Amino acid sequence: MNALRLLRAAFVCLLVAIGAGALAGCGSSSSGSGSSSANASSEEAAERNEEAASKREEAVEIAKDREELAEIESKKREEAAEANAKKREKAALTAAKKREQAAKRQANKRVKEVEAKAKQREKAAESKEKQREEAARTKAKQHSKPTAKKTPAVQGAVETTPAPITTPAPTPASGPAPAP
Repeated sequence: MNALRLLRAAFVCLLVAIGAGALAGCGSSSSGSGSSSANASSEEAAERNEEAASKREEAVEIAKDREELAEIESKKREEAAEANAKKREKAALTAAKKREQAAKRQANKRVKEVEAKAKQREKAAESKEKQREEAARTKAKQHSKPTAKKTPAVQGAVETTPAPITTPAPTPASGPAPAP
């Protein structure tokens, strides 16, 4: 930017010097036809030089503006790419969390199913054990019932048998006792 200003200032000074020299030369010169054609050509050259310098300045400014615009656009693209990357990362994290939660739920479900099956097996085993015990009790009762019936009958028979009748001992006054 400073180089352009210096160039512009130098160009303006050059024009002023040429213009001042041309004016100074016009006032002291007595022949008008030779100097006026030189003045016209120097003015045209100065105008061309001024136009060329302004075109160069414009071209430099346009190039600089293009560079700035390209930088701004690249920054915007970079920011947009970063924002998209953050969105994708966030979405990936959310999806990963959902998958993890689903896996935990599935694992808990499987654990509960296994526990339920184990409880069913325990209950079935307990039921079978109770059935076996009941069958054993029933068998024991069936075997013990006939002996139990006989035993009380035998015991009743023993208890119900009359005791032998004993005769009283003879008293000496009555004499010998008859034999039974």
